[in-house]
Amino acid sequence: QVQLVESGGRSVKAGGAMILSCVASESIASIGAMGWYRRVPGKERELVASISPDGATYYKDSVKDRFHISRYDARNTLYLQMARLRPEDTAVYFCNRRSDSASDFLTWGQGTQVTILS
Repeated sequence: QVQLVESGGRSVKAGGAMILSCVASESIASIGAMGWYRRVPGKERELVASISPDGATYYKDSVKDRFHISRYDARNTLYLQMARLRPEDTAVYFCNRRSDSASDFLTWGQGTQVTILS
């Protein structure tokens, strides 16, 4: 089964920036559309951004113009560049296949903690 390893999360002050990375153990080109998700304790995991193999992107309204998703298929890596971070961006961030069906998801990784200090 595909393993997903997220990294890059840390604590920064509001207004700061960081880049998250997700490395897959298998070809993300074969997985298809990929997404970054985040989860806050007590809330459902939500889709933050996604990117299809042809580069088409989607962003949650609250992160538009602040986050940028990209993929480097040759390295099986997904990125999320985040800027002008807000305290409400604090969450554990995960990558996975872009899907609306739970049965389509790959096994979730550990995620990476992002903490934005006000």
